[in-house]
Amino acid sequence: RHRRRRRAARVRPTPGPMARYDRAITVFSPDGHLFQVEYAMEAVRKGTTAVGVRSKDHIVFAVERKSTAKLQDPRTVRKIHKLDANICLSFAGLTADARVLINKTLVECQSYRLTFEDSPSVEYVAEYVSGVQQRYTQSGGVRPFGISTLIMGFDRDGTPQLFQTEPSGNYTAWKAVAIGRNQKTVKEYLEKNYSAETAEDGVKLACRALLEVVEAGGKNIEVA
Repeated sequence: RHRRRRRAARVRPTPGPMARYDRAITVFSPDGHLFQVEYAMEAVRKGTTAVGVRSKDHIVFAVERKSTAKLQDPRTVRKIHKLDANICLSFAGLTADARVLINKTLVECQSYRLTFEDSPSVEYVAEYVSGVQQRYTQSGGVRPFGISTLIMGFDRDGTPQLFQTEPSGNYTAWKAVAIGRNQKTVKEYLEKNYSAETAEDGVKLACRALLEVVEAGGKNIEVA
């Protein structure tokens, strides 16, 4: 008698009902999610922490810097970038994405000056950055920027401004905010300790907030 060989049936895991919706950036899931945007926000939450504090007459950035290799030039590892005369940007997330977005913004700031013979406002820059991020959430063949940014500066009348942009393209104004790894812990510290008095010394408040989550102490902190 010939024995019939039974072939073991290959059982392939059935993809979940939401699996098909995380392939394309332009497809909403039935419950209203854009999964690629949410994945970009997860990349932000894994980035190094950045803190921004605004007071009546000054603004402070305190950011966590990655430790550099012994033979690496530390000047090439920057978390705070100057966009215009009175506007700076910091970020959390993918550094390569940040470099592309920063270069686009630098060109826009120079174009604004050539067109209007004046410096752009902080909100204008924040709106431009968030607009670029939003366009990359609704076009085929691209992916969202895996970064959140903090944009600070002074308007023409000397008023300090602090904005946050997100991978979704949303931007909001803040008195004090944190992005990146352990941002929830830092935000809770800022909410408990921010007041008109503590904001007068923004450097101290921002550094203390960042030291809540930075392991290596003050050596890996950059302040601007």
